[in-house]
Amino acid sequence: MPVPARKQTSSHGKRRRSHLALKRGNLATCAKCAKPVFPHRACTTCGTYRGRTVLSIVPRVRKSSKETRTGKKK
Repeated sequence: MPVPARKQTSSHGKRRRSHLALKRGNLATCAKCAKPVFPHRACTTCGTYRGRTVLSIVPRVRKSSKETRTGKKK
């Protein structure tokens, strides 16, 4: 098997992988709630897609204070 004649530098490898960086996705606005959503996906806020409700979104309940455990002490 052939062996490379010289060690490849780290900068050469980084230049080769420069196109693999993540790109920011385009966002559209939801027609119902006007929140930003990815195109061709259901809105995570209101659950609509193309004017129809496709997801049933349950509103999150916020905790007003920390709940304490009432367990047995060792």
